[in-house]
Amino acid sequence: MFPERAGFIIWVSDLKAARNLDKYGNVLYLSRRMHYVVMYVNADRAEDIMKNVRKLSYVRKIERSYRNEIKTEYNKNVPDKTQYYGL
Repeated sequence: MFPERAGFIIWVSDLKAARNLDKYGNVLYLSRRMHYVVMYVNADRAEDIMKNVRKLSYVRKIERSYRNEIKTEYNKNVPDKTQYYGL
């Protein structure tokens, strides 16, 4: 239903020029103080897009986001401690 997405943190030197990153993928956040952009792209085209983005003059460094690899489903193997704190 939804395409697989890959997230990238792109460190930039020029924020005005960083607005142009929108044509490569979805820009989720642009930090004015720390000069980075959080961007999501389709996972099947991620490597090709990042090669093109690396060539831009205002891009300093690109880091991959590991957010989709973090476990978000939790199980309850810990015993319930609320019985010890009864009213």
